[in-house]
Amino acid sequence: FALGYLPSDTFRLKSTVAIARPTLLGLPYDASSSFKRGAAKAPPVIRSALASRSSNTWSEDLVDMGLPLNLGDAGDLELSDASQARQRIEAGVRELVGAGLRPISLGGDHSVTYPIMRALAPRYPGLTILQIDAHGDLYPEYDGDRYSHACPFARIMEDGLVMRLVQVGIRTLSPVQRENADRYGVEVFDMRAWASGSRPALRGPVYLSVDLDGLDPAFAPGVSHHEPGGLTTRDVVSLIQGLPAHLVGADVVEFNPDADVNGMTAAVCAKLVKEIASRMLRTLSGAEGSATTRG
Repeated sequence: FALGYLPSDTFRLKSTVAIARPTLLGLPYDASSSFKRGAAKAPPVIRSALASRSSNTWSEDLVDMGLPLNLGDAGDLELSDASQARQRIEAGVRELVGAGLRPISLGGDHSVTYPIMRALAPRYPGLTILQIDAHGDLYPEYDGDRYSHACPFARIMEDGLVMRLVQVGIRTLSPVQRENADRYGVEVFDMRAWASGSRPALRGPVYLSVDLDGLDPAFAPGVSHHEPGGLTTRDVVSLIQGLPAHLVGADVVEFNPDADVNGMTAAVCAKLVKEIASRMLRTLSGAEGSATTRG
């Protein structure tokens, strides 16, 4: 099973065997980063970590992500023209979900989540986004750019694309972001609340957006914005494994290979991708236990 990347920027389904299966989509774009570039290099590095013999291909739920029927790969979109990047991302994700597949997008900076949601959210009324992040990304604009990676969730909420936005790991809110959070009814579980035991209650279809800087730099040093005091890798894995709802898509963004240490963050990305894909399969059609396993 594979999705073939075409020069016309469309996807062609090679087989219908894996309809609704999780499928990787690389989004090598970081032109909307406000600090260090490098996140555009992440997709092939994450794929390499997934294939590395330093670990194995199994999720903790004993689902083999080395099986193409469990995790497909649509390759990378061509995003070198920054002026066309958002349109290409939206079109690419629309093709993918139109084929019945569930995207796990590999960023790239966090600005990619806005065009992803423009393509995906209309298919899922009542959609909730669970955002794992150090930053709220709720600025009306940043350095004069409404589409900066500091702004995607302001764009998503002002467009009314989702019913709920739930943020976990936040520790850098500014007054203007706090105002926007209040304006749009964003549910913010900052690190003080997390440390005191507060946890989100999720229902309905869920889209998961994981910014690697939501984790403490001790666990994910390969990011452009180091913000101490964050989540552990186990915190994030447990959140993923505990999702009770229909997981319709996800992104893993803001990994900067240029800032990584001994491949630590790449390994974290691979771990999260395996657990996300496993959870998608476990909640396929709202039913547990539907994943293809090998023993």
